Amino acid sequence: MLRTALLSLALVACGKSSEPAKGEHAEHAAKAAPSAAKDPAAAKKLISEGAVVIDVRTPDEFAEGHLPQATNIPVAELPQRLGEIDALVKGNKAQPVVVYCAAGGRAGKAKQALDGAGYSQVVNGGGLDDLQ
Repeated sequence: MLRTALLSLALVACGKSSEPAKGEHAEHAAKAAPSAAKDPAAAKKLISEGAVVIDVRTPDEFAEGHLPQATNIPVAELPQRLGEIDALVKGNKAQPVVVYCAAGGRAGKAKQALDGAGYSQVVNGGGLDDLQ
């Protein structure tokens, strides 16, 4: 009986049009977790206005080159180092924060982690090359 119900549910779900209604994807995405997509233009603007800048690459990558105002906090260490970020924003979680890495993937993960920790203005700047 349960198997039949699950199969019926699966068939109904598969029977929906594969073409979403106009705006359906965007609407669903807006309801999902905050976007971690990179936005170098917004990041550059925020950096020019004094945003906190965090390079989430490894220390070795950071040593090879980084933005002059960046603080290196590798994405893997981010949960344990939230206190440092709190100090950088002087306790103001509404302070703009730009995160970047080599291409934007790790920065996206960092953005999601910071969003989850209550920081309200975090932007994924993408990769170092996007911001130079």
